[in-house]
Amino acid sequence: MKIIIVRKLFRIFPRIKKYIYRLWNQLYFWAWGVEIGKRMKVYNKIYLLGKGKIKIGDDFLFTSGDSINPICRNIRGTLYTMTPISRIEIGNRVGMSSTCIWAKESITIGNDVNIGGDCLILDNDVHPHDYLNRRCICKKIINEEKIPTAPVIIDDDVWIGARCLILKGVHIGARSIIAAGSVVTNDIPADVIAGGNPCRVIRQIET
Repeated sequence: MKIIIVRKLFRIFPRIKKYIYRLWNQLYFWAWGVEIGKRMKVYNKIYLLGKGKIKIGDDFLFTSGDSINPICRNIRGTLYTMTPISRIEIGNRVGMSSTCIWAKESITIGNDVNIGGDCLILDNDVHPHDYLNRRCICKKIINEEKIPTAPVIIDDDVWIGARCLILKGVHIGARSIIAAGSVVTNDIPADVIAGGNPCRVIRQIET
């Protein structure tokens, strides 16, 4: 009987913690200047970094670390806008777990998109291709214009599996499914299942 009571107490604490973080993150996002919709639920600690604009629709769900999603274990999520003109736009009813979104230009995510645990979405190459410019970065002289970039667009109802890498210039069509662990380097059409490294269409989805 005592063991059962102790177990129940340990189950109650994470629920209280989730509720507190949900309220705290509402304030945190507002203070950071994020434009948020209704009924946002962001659980546990998340990194908000950068100087650009972030806009989020209604019913946004984000879990970050603390094994809320066991796949992610204690990995924290990040929303990073690299420059003052960088933009992240997320539609309605989007769910993601410990995702890192890094925008230098723009990343647009549509409505009803599900993004699996520990995914990385980038619209840039993070470092310049020229080795001399990379040397400058090591010296803290960062020339952001030398970093290649291209917008990322993820259309409505897309499902991205765990630990996928979505790279610059990619457009994923509506209702498509990206298999776990894929590296998406080129556009994926609508209504397909795609996977692999590099990610390729596997088959059409019959609706």
